[in-house]
Amino acid sequence: MTVATPRPVSPIRRGREPLWRELLGLRLRRLRHERGETLGETAERAGVSPQYLSEMERGVKDPSSEMIAAVAGALGVTLLDLTVGVSQELTGGGRPSGAVLFAPFGLAA
Repeated sequence: MTVATPRPVSPIRRGREPLWRELLGLRLRRLRHERGETLGETAERAGVSPQYLSEMERGVKDPSSEMIAAVAGALGVTLLDLTVGVSQELTGGGRPSGAVLFAPFGLAA
């Protein structure tokens, strides 16, 4: 019998500041859904396993910048666009300041 791993609760629902990897995962999932793709389709183009992509989307993996770039490319977005989008979510949807904009690059490196 296989025991399912519990899905993490959204950081927003937990009432704490979200981690960058959690917002990255939410954004990756949103982009994939907007394209109407399955985990397997996107993962294959990115060169990662569907399980790894699922873990990225759920915010449980701290992926390398190479992995983030591969998945971004598979989804048809640049690493810069993806990072700016996550930064804007961290700042509440507004235009990020320079300090906030470049902080994720240090995290992703």
